[in-house]
Amino acid sequence: QVQLVESGGGLVQAGGSLRLSCAAFGRPFNIYTMGWFRQAPGKEREFVAAILWSGGSTDYADSVKGRFTITRDNARSTVYLQINSLKPEDAAVYYCAADQTRVWSKTYYMRSSWYGYWGQGTQVTVSS
Repeated sequence: QVQLVESGGGLVQAGGSLRLSCAAFGRPFNIYTMGWFRQAPGKEREFVAAILWSGGSTDYADSVKGRFTITRDNARSTVYLQINSLKPEDAAVYYCAADQTRVWSKTYYMRSSWYGYWGQGTQVTVSS
């Protein structure tokens, strides 16, 4: 198994920026497709972004395109989510997730059920 630990959440003014990190411990990191999901109070967990094991491909939810950027540093076994132009609706607990199949398909990486490993989450709060 792999253990995922998110960090970087906090309280940010609307329009501000934040960078979340997810460090992986255990199995080799570069075999995993990585995803970011978020869950706001009273809502279901939703897809935010995903990145191929190599970092060569990325995808984003329509609600965050142009504002969020997912990157990874396989040497550091870490995936990042740069969040810009924060909106109140971005407030949520953000989770990172890992899948080991090395399949890159929207059919799979946009679905939370596809990921086998999850972090504990980091809280992003947006003030207005």
